[in-house]
Amino acid sequence: MAEVEKPSILRWYDSRHPTFIDLVGDYAGKELFLVEGDSLLRECFEDERIDFHDGFQMLHAAFVVERFLENLIKRHCQFHIAFFDDNRELCVPPGVEKNRRSRYLLARSVVIRHLSLHLPGIRSDVQVAVFPSITSPEFDQYLGFAPIQFVMAHDGDVPTSATTEEKSGEKRAKILLRNNIWWFNSHGLNVALINRIEFRDSKVFTMILEGQHSADPVDRFRGEATDIWSAFMEANTSETGNVSTSGSRPGFAEWYSKTQMETMLTSDPAKPEKITSERLYLGISAISFILDRHSTSILPSAFILQLILLTHLPLSQRRLPLVAFSEDFEMLMTTFLADFADAANAILEDHIWAEIMQDNAINSDIFDVVDGRLFRVVVEMISRGSLEAALPQVVKREWNVASEMIQSLTGITLGLNAASKATALMIDQDKAPFIDDVEEVALLPFSNAVFDKHLACIHIRSETSLPARMQSLKIYRETSHWHNHRKPLNPKQIPEVKVSKWRNPLRTNQFYMKEMTAYAASLTGAKGKALEAETITVGPKNVAGQTTDKSIKTAKAVKSDEIPLSTKKGSKKPHSGPSKKQQIVAENKEKRGSLEADKAFSAWLGAMKGYDDIVNDHDRYVQVKSYLDGLDSARLPHLEMDINAYLLQALVARWGKYCKVERKSDGYHTAALIWTVVRSISTSQRPLTKDVSAIVGKVCSMLSINNAMGDMGKSTLDRRLSFDFKYPIISQSLSIEMPQTDFQLMHCGPYMDRYLDAKPDSRVGFTPDGWQRKVLDELDADNSVFVVAPTSAGKTFISFYAMEQVLRENDDSVLVYVAPTKALVNQIAAEVQGRFSKKYPRAGKSVWAIHTRDYRVNNSTGCQILVTVPHVLQIMLLAPTNAKSWAPRVRRIIFDEIHSIGQAEDGVVWEQLLLLAPCPIIALSATIGNPTQFADWLTETQKASGTKLTMIQHSTRYSDLRKYLYQPPAAYSFVGLGKSKALGLGLDGVSGLTFFHPVGSLTDRSRGMPDDLALEPRDCFLLWKAMCAHQREGFEVPKGLDPGIALPVCIKKADIFKWEKDLKAVLLEWMVDRTSPFMEVVHALRPDLSKDPESHDSMIGQGDKIDANDLRETTLPLLNQLHQRQALPAILFNYNRSGCEDIAMALLQQLKDAEGSWKQGKEWQTKLDGWTKWKELKEKGIKKPVKTSKKKGRDDDEQASKADQAKDEASSETSSYDLFDPDEPLDEFSFADKKKAQKAELRDYFYQLRRKRLPEYLLELLERGIGVHHSGMNRKYRQCVEMLFRKRFLRVVIATGTLSLGINMPCATVVFSGDSVYLTALNFRQAAGRSGRRGFDLLGNVIFQNISAERTSRLLSSRLPDLIGHFPITTTLVLRLFTLLSDSKNSPYAVRAINSLLSQPRLYLGGESFKEQVLHHLRFSIEYLRRQSLLGPAGQPVEWTSCVSHLYFTENSSFAFHALLKDGYFSKLCADIDTKTEEVLRTMMLTLSHLFGRQVCREVDDEAMTEKINRSPSIVYLPPLPHEAAEILRHHNATTLSIFTTYVKTFAAQHVQTQEHCLPLTKVAVGQQAAISISDSSKANGNANGSIDNHEGTIAFLPALPTPTARSPFVALSGHGDNFTTIKDLCTSTRQGVFLESAVVPHLELHPEESRTPLNAYLLDFFKHGAVKPLEEANGIPRSEVWFVLNDFSLVLATIETSLANYLGMSTGAEDDDMLEVMGSGDAAENDRDEEEAAVTIAATPSATTPQVPVGKKTKKVVADDWDADEDMMTAREESDAKGEGVEAKTDDEEYDKLLNVYRAFSKLKKEFDSKFREIWA
Repeated sequence: MAEVEKPSILRWYDSRHPTFIDLVGDYAGKELFLVEGDSLLRECFEDERIDFHDGFQMLHAAFVVERFLENLIKRHCQFHIAFFDDNRELCVPPGVEKNRRSRYLLARSVVIRHLSLHLPGIRSDVQVAVFPSITSPEFDQYLGFAPIQFVMAHDGDVPTSATTEEKSGEKRAKILLRNNIWWFNSHGLNVALINRIEFRDSKVFTMILEGQHSADPVDRFRGEATDIWSAFMEANTSETGNVSTSGSRPGFAEWYSKTQMETMLTSDPAKPEKITSERLYLGISAISFILDRHSTSILPSAFILQLILLTHLPLSQRRLPLVAFSEDFEMLMTTFLADFADAANAILEDHIWAEIMQDNAINSDIFDVVDGRLFRVVVEMISRGSLEAALPQVVKREWNVASEMIQSLTGITLGLNAASKATALMIDQDKAPFIDDVEEVALLPFSNAVFDKHLACIHIRSETSLPARMQSLKIYRETSHWHNHRKPLNPKQIPEVKVSKWRNPLRTNQFYMKEMTAYAASLTGAKGKALEAETITVGPKNVAGQTTDKSIKTAKAVKSDEIPLSTKKGSKKPHSGPSKKQQIVAENKEKRGSLEADKAFSAWLGAMKGYDDIVNDHDRYVQVKSYLDGLDSARLPHLEMDINAYLLQALVARWGKYCKVERKSDGYHTAALIWTVVRSISTSQRPLTKDVSAIVGKVCSMLSINNAMGDMGKSTLDRRLSFDFKYPIISQSLSIEMPQTDFQLMHCGPYMDRYLDAKPDSRVGFTPDGWQRKVLDELDADNSVFVVAPTSAGKTFISFYAMEQVLRENDDSVLVYVAPTKALVNQIAAEVQGRFSKKYPRAGKSVWAIHTRDYRVNNSTGCQILVTVPHVLQIMLLAPTNAKSWAPRVRRIIFDEIHSIGQAEDGVVWEQLLLLAPCPIIALSATIGNPTQFADWLTETQKASGTKLTMIQHSTRYSDLRKYLYQPPAAYSFVGLGKSKALGLGLDGVSGLTFFHPVGSLTDRSRGMPDDLALEPRDCFLLWKAMCAHQREGFEVPKGLDPGIALPVCIKKADIFKWEKDLKAVLLEWMVDRTSPFMEVVHALRPDLSKDPESHDSMIGQGDKIDANDLRETTLPLLNQLHQRQALPAILFNYNRSGCEDIAMALLQQLKDAEGSWKQGKEWQTKLDGWTKWKELKEKGIKKPVKTSKKKGRDDDEQASKADQAKDEASSETSSYDLFDPDEPLDEFSFADKKKAQKAELRDYFYQLRRKRLPEYLLELLERGIGVHHSGMNRKYRQCVEMLFRKRFLRVVIATGTLSLGINMPCATVVFSGDSVYLTALNFRQAAGRSGRRGFDLLGNVIFQNISAERTSRLLSSRLPDLIGHFPITTTLVLRLFTLLSDSKNSPYAVRAINSLLSQPRLYLGGESFKEQVLHHLRFSIEYLRRQSLLGPAGQPVEWTSCVSHLYFTENSSFAFHALLKDGYFSKLCADIDTKTEEVLRTMMLTLSHLFGRQVCREVDDEAMTEKINRSPSIVYLPPLPHEAAEILRHHNATTLSIFTTYVKTFAAQHVQTQEHCLPLTKVAVGQQAAISISDSSKANGNANGSIDNHEGTIAFLPALPTPTARSPFVALSGHGDNFTTIKDLCTSTRQGVFLESAVVPHLELHPEESRTPLNAYLLDFFKHGAVKPLEEANGIPRSEVWFVLNDFSLVLATIETSLANYLGMSTGAEDDDMLEVMGSGDAAENDRDEEEAAVTIAATPSATTPQVPVGKKTKKVVADDWDADEDMMTAREESDAKGEGVEAKTDDEEYDKLLNVYRAFSKLKKEFDSKFREIWA
């Protein structure tokens, strides 16, 4: 058939750019996804270990499918499986001949039936369904009720190891599979590629293709797919045809009804001949079905006999050789098996078969219906005539029953005597050798005092040969061997680190301190006030006289100080009255109080005059409220009541205007504020005056809100109010006209009292809730705490309380604060700077320090509070130089955002830190799906180190969140922002925004209700009303839930919490009952999206049409709406860095265009002319006189209020033009609040940012109040965005998820701008929590922009993912622990850390308690390190240990690099570094690209794109490794494989006592128990059918191969023994009961022999051309990721260079300190710019005054930081050599010179790579 032309579906697919992601941790979480069944089978059937070609191993195939599904389940995946009849042929892997395809189709039917029957009993949540097609109504209905987030499917890609014929033949299958992907994508479903899955440790990684609803999801590729499908079926139809439909042969149902099968099935089950095996019934039926074709052959008899033997053979005895026959007989067997497979498949696909089996209670065991190897052995033995006599009696009886059934059905008699001989030509020795035991590795001698006691339980044979004994006597070269190889360089020849105009560590630190001080000034406390630093002194905190609520104490003090001034004369008793001293004190207090009151009222009266002039009642309320909130503790007690009464007057006046025009419904927000002020007055502890009491009573009566007064006490003071209260004069009623309870629930929820069992506590400066006091108690007891509480709940104080404890303890104790992001590190350090100060008696100490990979502030080992990231803390804790000094001083470690332990990249580092923590910890998080399980694990880890841990959980937010869906208008014209209108909290009534009730998201009953689905009071009320409206008989709403009964007259949040809990309890009962009105309630609360979004705004619905799916067009209309409603500031979360910038640039252009259009008008020209005229007059020195206030005299001036002064200034003509700048953005076209930041301050920011060479558009955005924030932005710019946003100058920030991790950026509204694979349940909660922060907003708004209602429902009803740990004992960690122990001379700290780690009963989160296995794994990791010459016999680090350790973040690539280094590859390659520099560097780059920064690269199928790649100068697919390097790595992998094979075998032999005989997921047992030998006859195998009573020669006739020890017996069915080919082969086929993850085995998969996908050549390509665009276009690296991947590789090069320098003794500094200085070139460039700026902005400090605080770049480091220092150093070294200094043995000299060449080559490579890197980002 002619080759099919390139279809468009492949072009579409090649144009897609998938995202490689952690499927559970970073994407799906607990969300449901769908596994496309035939994709699953295709992926599993592609396992080359399954012998389907000749052996026909059905059970092995079923095992592979189950193990794949088990791998998903144990990693907490939630999924369904769907098979589509139309796709059945797509399950067949590539390269299968036509006459063998039916085997796979039978396997498909078998797996479907097996999973459908056995999976529900084990995992009822994993549903298995079969649909006609993906376009069928049945599947459409399924999608309608199942909340599928994505589909897991196969893209048809053929492994690179496949032959050209296989690839060519599978083109049609590839088109059809990708057509399925297109269909899912076009219907809005993302697709995860099942054939790209990598199971790494506890993670599942794969590629995600994002879906988007298509306008033509049906017709685009329909014709193409139909044609391809026809051609595909024609090309793959078996010559045998389909049995069920061929010729006149009847279908199974018809055949069944005409035969005696029904009678046989329904025979008396008590009869011994009753068959209960579905496998045997299927075999009998299928054989009977085809027997007329094979009636003269021995094959039907042999097949039935192998079915019977399968029941009696233990799995361990079924590893059989592959018997081969003559070519003719092989063809006959192939035809027979194809006919059987067709017949059996037709039977299984007929629905009547399942009904028959179910009706007759037949045991389903068809997953083991064919064992091709056993079948061949039986055929061979029948042919020899040696079988019948050897069969056990029970087998003979079953054979007789089966043969009689077949005779009854067909009239044909089967026998065990061969009618024709079949000559067995050979036993396939290659695939299944009889003797294949791999010789176990004998371990090298090892003994270490610290480790030996833990490894005492490991009994493994050690090497005792002479070479091994000699090796134990070998003198190992220590890691410091080369440090003294040559004499130290002459100091005159050593190039000193430059301390000059551009490089001064002290000055740089001063620069960072200046930045941090400014940053701290922008931070505020919980109440929104600026931080004030407290000076800390050593010793207990003085709490005498301290109050937890100053207002309460002050009020009480007024009464207690009213001491009578006159007492009875002559009384000499001390208790009869106050002493003279007490009287004087009392008089002074009274005078001070009177004076303070006079001052307070004087200021208030002056301010009130200005407020009286404000016309708008709401504006007056806002300004007065701000005045009240800003009062200090001295004035507040005197003014609180009067100001609250004034607020009440403004609000009542505003409410009266709503009532006057009969629009009360629009003004209920004002009535709610009145209720709130009344509550403040009635609950205040201040003395209540009679005037205020009367006013409150009258207002409440007028509005009918008397409940608001609660239990307000009687007035006690007769002081006159400071103003005359004015009531509205209107004829209309002011009553709210609804029940007070309803009013409170609907409108007053955000203002309700939030305190929960709060009590004063002298330890903190606020009134803590009960859970907060419990935290304080645990910290005071020096215990560890794990705190889980939502954002805004009040966790912040915990960290700072612990910090203060450490600061007060002494001057040496250390607290370490670990944060997941550098942005959070900066913020926490700034908060410490703003909160604490301390004076130290000696130099070199500081309160705090920052230490991250890219920069440092202050001395990290000389501070008391170190703020850092996990990697740096790990380096410091494992640094031998710190083991006796710094590490023992660490008193507490705070792990903020502890859920980061679940991250794919750094999670293992968090886990290792928790295990190694030498002190009590504090773990904080708002988002953990399994807090109890995590707490249990933490408790065990802390207990092992002798610390008690307590979990403290708090479930409620301080402020509620209200959710909305945004529907953009069809057309929009922006003409300016206009004036804001305050219409209460929330965004109800805003055009385009639709309220989304949380319960409306519960569209899928099966998902249940999330524990953290929070309801605000209004939500509860609406839910109760909906439940009442839809209740029916049997499902009534209890009377006690009526809010009038369940709630008090004056409602508090604590009352709501209880009511909410009771409502949810009833709702959950309805949820689980399908007959309940639950769905009616949900639909009643769903958002109504049918409303016209264009009905409320004159600018909306007019102008240009906009694309509703384009965020660049819909964002400005949304922001304008938020501005109108005073719902700014807002953070817009978009999880794509480029997407953030695109939205921002679009906003900038739209604002500038609109401003430009407006400036064409007359109003602007008039203003510009006036300014020009004023400017001319000013230049001439003529200025109009400034109008001054009429007030005269000094006293009068003092009485003038700030409002008066502002009024005077505003009346001056000159002031308005003085502030006018025609080049500045106009307020109407800017989101900036210019009142919040001084111009000088902004100019300073902009000056600094321009020095950073930032794009100008970012500064223009800042001018217009818009910031962009993501990890790719310059650090200084990010800080500016954060500071200006907190100052409220910026009112819009567009950010990725990095801003959601604990950053103090309180906002009124959070917008999720567009969907993303990264918008997960966890990220949603983290980001949404930024809205409505405690102390700023009473209610937070959450808006979903360009996200469907269905997706929103899934987010709101999603559950947080469970935290899953990693196996933390990595080989690198073992190596680093030995280094710590050895180099610290067995310090107590090091010994304690190792003992604590190895004493853990349950080492990793989610893992079982299998200590012996961990220790076995540890011992073989040590063996690997011994054989790689990284550890000596006593565990001492030798040779290249430090180099490998420092590359810990690249494991396992670091060990591959070491193998090349150790075996001399780089020494040989770099010998020509001076003569063939370019060639050497290119070869080095090729080699390193295979090791580090590995990214897979999809092969394209589009011919045009392939041609484009071939013509492109870019290198897309990484060329093969140099031959010598590849051979070294192959040998390294082989050695590793041998070591860990021995590990599996020895552990299995010693600890795995039971034979594996159950399938891994369904746990269905297979065959007889291996522990019971069949030869043990009746005693062992008796059953209802009789027992094996023939003791002689039972099963011994089978030529079984040796049972493997390490390999699973299921995999051994295909003939495999313990001879593994790769690490992947070992890890994926190890027997049950043995833990082995490939991620923790030090190896590197080589392409193409070990990995199916080629590697991306992006690093090599960049080194070639040094450009960004080709990386994006040809290599497919997203532009937003380019900087990060290049910087990561630069960090690798820097680590290698510095490690080599240390190894060669070329650095005089401490090695650990040197490594802490290492960073990528991108980070280094940013630091260089900081140093340049420091040189300009910070005055140079003489070196003599430099304190002993090593900061920034270390001055004594010889490995220089500038580009030319390494060359200078080499010159100095060569000059030293020329003088004959330091020459030792010739052999050492030669080796040293070789290593020196390697160092020089890496220096040159780094220099060239970094220069290209810096150039593109300059």
